[in-house]
Amino acid sequence: MEPSLNPPELVIRHFAHEDLPQIRQDLIDVHRDAYADAMNDEFNQRFSWFVDHWGGNPDFACVIAFDGDEPVAFAYGAPALADREWWREHLDEVPERHLTFSYSELAVRTSHRKTGTAKLVTRALLENRDEDLAVLLVDVTHPRVQSLYEDWGFKKVGERQPFPDSPVYAVMLAELPLK
Repeated sequence: MEPSLNPPELVIRHFAHEDLPQIRQDLIDVHRDAYADAMNDEFNQRFSWFVDHWGGNPDFACVIAFDGDEPVAFAYGAPALADREWWREHLDEVPERHLTFSYSELAVRTSHRKTGTAKLVTRALLENRDEDLAVLLVDVTHPRVQSLYEDWGFKKVGERQPFPDSPVYAVMLAELPLK
């Protein structure tokens, strides 16, 4: 689990769809560092496609943590289409308030892990959202990451493999605002 230490002095900046050309390479660079041990699989090598896919959404929201001028972490996502939230298949009863923010990606450079940076960018991304819920996917082979999200208020509601070459993920749902 991530310690409750204060992260280094980081500056959090918010970005939107129109900012993608300016931040695209920063996202790719941070992801490459954060997932260096997994970059040999084809799924992770397609990360730039995911950046373009999510960033192409007009409601794309992204936060990047900077240590000086260096981007060290990011989190991004976009609102799900109303009444088309894919997580519904995992629940018997859909909450009355169910507008959902799809939290797509979180990455922290190895130099800034275990400093509270992941929590910092997650909270910055999800604070002040208009949606009722946030949903994300966590690789089921990473139980410590799943536990971290549970500590932040997410609950596992099912499992899903969104692409034939992707890992199987825990589907995690949280009420907003996070506690």
